[in-house]
Amino acid sequence: MTTSGTSTTSTIDWDSLIAAAVNAKLAAATSISTQITANEAKVSAYQTLQTDLSTLSSGLTSLASSVVNSLATNAFATRSATLSSTGDVSASSALSMSVQNGAATGDHTLTISQLATAHKVMSSEQSSTTSAAGISGTFSLGLAGGSTADITVTSSMSLQNIVDTINAQTSTTNVEASIVQVSSGSYRMVLTGTQDAAAITYSSSSGDDVLNSLGFTDSSGTFSNVLQTPQAAEFTLDGISMTRDTNDITDVLSGVTFNLLQATPSDSTINIDIEPDTSQISSALQTFVTNYNAYRDAVIAQQATNSDGTAASGAVLFGDGTMRDITNQLEAALNSTVGGLTMSDLGLSFNDQNELELDTGTLSSILSTNLSGVTKLLSAQTTTSSTQLSVVNTGLSPQSFTLDVTVDSSGNLTGASVGGDSSQFTVSGNTIIGAAGTIYAGMAFSYTGTTSQSITVTSTSGIASQIYQIAKTSSSSSGSLQTLIDSLQDRDSTMQQQVDDITNNAATYKTQLQTQYASYQAAIQSANNTLTYLKALLNSSSSS
Repeated sequence: MTTSGTSTTSTIDWDSLIAAAVNAKLAAATSISTQITANEAKVSAYQTLQTDLSTLSSGLTSLASSVVNSLATNAFATRSATLSSTGDVSASSALSMSVQNGAATGDHTLTISQLATAHKVMSSEQSSTTSAAGISGTFSLGLAGGSTADITVTSSMSLQNIVDTINAQTSTTNVEASIVQVSSGSYRMVLTGTQDAAAITYSSSSGDDVLNSLGFTDSSGTFSNVLQTPQAAEFTLDGISMTRDTNDITDVLSGVTFNLLQATPSDSTINIDIEPDTSQISSALQTFVTNYNAYRDAVIAQQATNSDGTAASGAVLFGDGTMRDITNQLEAALNSTVGGLTMSDLGLSFNDQNELELDTGTLSSILSTNLSGVTKLLSAQTTTSSTQLSVVNTGLSPQSFTLDVTVDSSGNLTGASVGGDSSQFTVSGNTIIGAAGTIYAGMAFSYTGTTSQSITVTSTSGIASQIYQIAKTSSSSSGSLQTLIDSLQDRDSTMQQQVDDITNNAATYKTQLQTQYASYQAAIQSANNTLTYLKALLNSSSSS
């Protein structure tokens, strides 16, 4: 209220009144939004754990299974080859080689008598590569035992044109042509077989004898200038003499490729040592330590406390039961004993922060002295009670069960079942494969028997395979963490709808108040105008 002389006016702060009323309505939305923010922080923390566990499981894939065959990609199936020599020869100069996963380990000795070579012949000297050669004829060209093609030359074609025409048919003939400049104004054409140990074959079919005219052959049709005769590779492996039509040999040792580079002198040998590539196991364990500690760091951050013992502001999962259960499962797996060995035998231990450390010296020692023990300690192992059922793949979640194998009267494998259920496995030829979506998915066997029988399959899980399964299950789209995330997000959606409803209602309420208070202000203003008029009327009467 404001008084001036005999006049009194009324001024009301309608905006403040409206804001106070609307804020009172919005107080509930603010409280709910605070809860949504807290839930979002939990979701983010759960997602961090999911990511860390997913990384942990994927990093253990190469250690969780230990089947050794050409299809295996685990760290235990990788192979390395070491070359050395005796006598006057450099092993790396005479041989290079590659070894596939699952190749048989062992020592071998190799001597190389001669390399395989391709046939290479040369023309007589020609004075130009661009002038017309003046030769016109058709001839057949190829390699002995292979396909041939007809090459047609016209009188206007130059030496380079003839080369181009021959090379246009190389995919059929396996013969390449090239030009060598011997000196200024002197050129020779060279024909080279693209396959070793095969002679170039030639016959003139019509017109000029083109290759004879170019000086490749003599009057009898024999090549005159042979630069390199075709021959097979000759070598001895472990005392067995062999020949091959190539220097790149893939069919001597399964999974091993030899690239012969030069002949070895007499009394010289190349020594080959094929062994497991344990560096792959070491690398995978280093990765495991890194990934496990990343998960542990995330857990430790959620266990942080203030000086008074209360949870730190960032520890939104403090005391969370699901996180604790997952961590306890991982630690139990790490502390398990398999085949009489523990993680300490690998050089693994926990430090003061409960994080993993790896002693590479201890690991290197046990890898060189007890690789089979390390393999069993870390990976999934599957054995069968019958030598006729061999394990092709254990999968990453191997099971123990009795497999009933059925064979028809001709000895052909027709089915495999567990407990009378034939849908758990599929059969293809002599291979038995765990059906997708079942607990046997990823398991595979090869059956060589000719009679029906029941075979016991026994599987064990090492440390790596156990942790792989725990981490994979916990971080999956149907795992315990995702269940919590989905629940929180569903709750947030419901609460957000409540916030939206309260906000919308408050906005409507504000509009109503603005209309209502505007009418009040208009009424007050009208009353003030009437009062002013009456005062003026009274003053006028008094004056008269």
